Amino acid sequence: MVRRYAAIDNADWEGCPAVERTPGKVSGAWVFAGTRIPLHALYENLACGATIDEFVEWFPGVERLQVCAVLEHEAKSLRAALAR
Repeated sequence: MVRRYAAIDNADWEGCPAVERTPGKVSGAWVFAGTRIPLHALYENLACGATIDEFVEWFPGVERLQVCAVLEHEAKSLRAALAR
């Protein structure tokens, strides 16, 4: 079962260069750019107590800067939604 994360579903990821989505690649899920690692893997690992450094170690190909960009993009999206 794949858990759904509101942050992935509700954010406008088009404006985040750290991620990409291609039809037919990982079922069209948002993934870290240049990888097949879906964003939900980040949220699942963080929810289980992993650190950013551990996530980057466990998922070769994902850079720490990408993770930070994703989290900052999400935070900016949430701030914008609250301001409405």
